[in-house]
Amino acid sequence: MATRTRSRIRSPFSSRSSRSGRSGRSDIGTIAVVGAVCAIVGFFVLGIVLGPLAIIFGWLAMGRSWRGAKSIPAVVAVVLGAFDTIVALLWLAQ
Repeated sequence: MATRTRSRIRSPFSSRSSRSGRSGRSDIGTIAVVGAVCAIVGFFVLGIVLGPLAIIFGWLAMGRSWRGAKSIPAVVAVVLGAFDTIVALLWLAQ
């Protein structure tokens, strides 16, 4: 009688973090840095587009909440993104 061995097939839909052992915290840090970069670049070009993007990325990195400990790049992204947006709107209103 032949014994059958079962091969284990990984689902293509399994999450990356479960395979690599990475935590979600580094992803949040990456989003915060992307927001901060958008805010800084927004000072020089396309502030009307990059400012709101920086606000969104910063807010997502802060966990969509204003309470608790926040990462510095996330707060920088929100503040500078708001400043970028206001300056761009004032520049367009002229």
